[in-house]
Amino acid sequence: MDYLTINQDTWNKRAAIHVNSTFYDVAGFLKGNSSLNPIELQQVGAVEGKRLLHLQCHFGLDSLSWARLGAVVTGVDLSSVAIEYARRLAEQSALEATFIESDLYQFGIDNSEQFDIVFTSYGVLCWLPDLTQWAQMVADALCVGGELHLVEFHSINDLLSGYSYFPQPHPDVEEEGTYTENCDGRKSPVVTWAHSLSEVLTALISAGLTIEAFKEYPSSPYDCFEGLEYVDSAGYQLRYQGQLVPLIYSIKATKIG
Repeated sequence: MDYLTINQDTWNKRAAIHVNSTFYDVAGFLKGNSSLNPIELQQVGAVEGKRLLHLQCHFGLDSLSWARLGAVVTGVDLSSVAIEYARRLAEQSALEATFIESDLYQFGIDNSEQFDIVFTSYGVLCWLPDLTQWAQMVADALCVGGELHLVEFHSINDLLSGYSYFPQPHPDVEEEGTYTENCDGRKSPVVTWAHSLSEVLTALISAGLTIEAFKEYPSSPYDCFEGLEYVDSAGYQLRYQGQLVPLIYSIKATKIG
């Protein structure tokens, strides 16, 4: 199965839908709004003058939000359509960033630069079949003292939705609509992989990175799962048998040497 071609085609279609959605609010961004959430802003901290690599950057809203804060940004994404929109958005917003169309494994082979920060967030790991190779690519892209900042949807959500929590020999292949309000019921095939928290942490440690922080959050900034309830000053939450479900986790990992 050529999962790359399948997912690339789907994300090309999604990018064209997402750029016109209120979910992403491109108009607000062009007026000066940031697409970044408090979780990543607090974790990453000051970025002015730092070289920041944004993996799976989609059409560049977060990448350019980091650029607005002074980072020297490179964004990478599988979708040619998303990268074209990202470049246009950089021009429209008069912000500097470099955008590269590539799957992450090929990027790891081609890349010779090193960065102070590698950032990736929200629904990224499920598209990757091999986290060991991903983690090594991250480690290779970091300079000594550089930091990975991963903010991701918690794997427990997959289990509650009827998917495997633990890695499986074969991916899930399904027809899915996208998550923005303007999808109009359109569906496309997607190929995804389950990754437990232990798999993520072990891959990073095996790549020589030091885990500096691991946090779990009972709220999500996005209304993208069934059964979520919005709570003022907290965000979207989910309860299972009356108890809060972890919806987001974050990892800070450093390249020591």
